[in-house]
Amino acid sequence: MTLPRRFRRRRVLIVGCGDVGQRLLRQIGRKAQVLALVRSPAKAQPLRNLGAQVLAGDLDSAASLRRLGPWLAHVIHLAPPPAQGEGDPRSQALLRALRHPGWRRKPGQAPRLSRLVYASTTGVYGDCGGALVRETRPLSPRTPRARRRVAAEALWRGWGQSVRTRYSRPAPRISVLRVPGIYAFDRASNPLDRLDDPTPLLTPQDDVWVNRIHADDLARALWLAHWRAPAGRVYHLRDQACTRQGDDLDALADATGRPRLPRVPLAELRGLTTPMRLSFLEESRRIDPARIRAELRWRPQWPDLLTAWAGR
Repeated sequence: MTLPRRFRRRRVLIVGCGDVGQRLLRQIGRKAQVLALVRSPAKAQPLRNLGAQVLAGDLDSAASLRRLGPWLAHVIHLAPPPAQGEGDPRSQALLRALRHPGWRRKPGQAPRLSRLVYASTTGVYGDCGGALVRETRPLSPRTPRARRRVAAEALWRGWGQSVRTRYSRPAPRISVLRVPGIYAFDRASNPLDRLDDPTPLLTPQDDVWVNRIHADDLARALWLAHWRAPAGRVYHLRDQACTRQGDDLDALADATGRPRLPRVPLAELRGLTTPMRLSFLEESRRIDPARIRAELRWRPQWPDLLTAWAGR
């Protein structure tokens, strides 16, 4: 016998089940039936242990996504774009699966997708000179990595609006979370690794503002956005601290008994670090999370780096 709708658990598809995706699974628990898209069979069992039903699929192979159709009413999209190019072919492949799924759909029938949360990055703003950044600020990505995220955001938000126009129905509730640096002390890579790296930090005169979010707080924000965010809404995430990077790491070094890292000017550091790390050190902004706190009633469990260290 089929249960009445009010007694059924929602099916939610998570695309990109890495560390944050697994934390999200723990957050959801039995609140919904979770389907996890997995490219590698080796990653399937840990997700099953967390209660997910595993679906084989590869965003780099559109043909492998044909089975997704029956479950695509609720989606949380955490998969990053590829490491090259200007667009996001992975999001494009997923969108094609939404528009032309492997299950039969009557001509003119709207896709079943009703909610999608896309995890983007605060890097879409580029360098803001340390200014306070709200969601209404024009995007100005400086790196190919950030431009790929801008393309993905435009793809999802634009498609959501097109559904309303084409099918004369409410737009899917597609929302975007622009996420800063993710950390947790139980991740494979965590802030202590930076203290163990002898590469100097910037002098106070050249230092940049750093915005962070604990991985568990991000997982909870994704779940709240999935249920509470209206269509087309963009949100910022950040813990309660917003400090210069050097000050942040100096405080962590003192708390953990490690030596502070030396400081050098930006011009000198350019020859001592990688292009990837340098790209972060040439962009400074202070992310304003007021909207998500007011509208979604989200508050970080871990307000700053030192609190997270003490409670690890």
